[in-house]
Amino acid sequence: MANLKEIRTRIVSVNSTMQITSAMKMVSAAKLKRAQDAITKMRPYAEKLQEILANVSSSEGSSEFSRSGDEKNVLIVSITSNRGLCGGFNNNVIKESKSIAQKQNAKVKIVSLGKKANDVFKRTDWHTTEGLSENPYTIFDNLTYNNASEIAETLMNQFKSGQYDKIVLVYNKFKNAAVQVVQTEQFLPVVSSNQTEGSAEYIFEPEKEQILNELIPRSLKVQLFKALLDSQAAEHGARMTAMHKATDNASEMVKELKLTYNKARQAAITGEILEIVAGAEALNG
Repeated sequence: MANLKEIRTRIVSVNSTMQITSAMKMVSAAKLKRAQDAITKMRPYAEKLQEILANVSSSEGSSEFSRSGDEKNVLIVSITSNRGLCGGFNNNVIKESKSIAQKQNAKVKIVSLGKKANDVFKRTDWHTTEGLSENPYTIFDNLTYNNASEIAETLMNQFKSGQYDKIVLVYNKFKNAAVQVVQTEQFLPVVSSNQTEGSAEYIFEPEKEQILNELIPRSLKVQLFKALLDSQAAEHGARMTAMHKATDNASEMVKELKLTYNKARQAAITGEILEIVAGAEALNG
């Protein structure tokens, strides 16, 4: 059994850790509220815009963002966080990105939006930052629609030039504070819906081509921005949950250490009493 000084030191250390995890939990809870409000407001607009785009693009004709044929070059956009201490949040996206890359019968490249994914993939042949800033994961240092639009523009230009035949987004979708779902979305080419009976019909004014040329880029920018907002909200939810569990575990550990300390102190006191009694008996004898 450890001596009393060692146990006291461990109790102080665990209490300090518990204070840190508790503070991180409260910080993440405050950030989660803002991030949750942002994605809750953004998601209906983004989903409706994608629905309209899918219906419009499914009619006759195609745009420069539609392509059929062999997928020889595939780009995976892996969206993670810049920091850890959020459970399996980052690992789930990284594993899914690797799984998709290994299943492709094509040349695969991965763009990392998030430092944690960048740290993993920069050591692989899949890693690329071509056309983007030197550190594209810095998007989370200042996440705005304009900054997301710049990345979306680069991806669209790379697709139009034929550099990539398919672009896929992999990120954590925010469900609630405790649940994040790994999501895989096709960014390009634009997926058209199969029009069925009762589906919406549109009267185009001005021409359909002109509408598509304006609607598709805007929809793609919104789609990427929504994925980034989803990932940010999911990150804060995952970190808050992880820090809550860490705080609970630290609290349980402190209880166990205090119990061990009390047992050790009681054993020490009992030992001292026995020594005193034995000494007294020896003197009397």
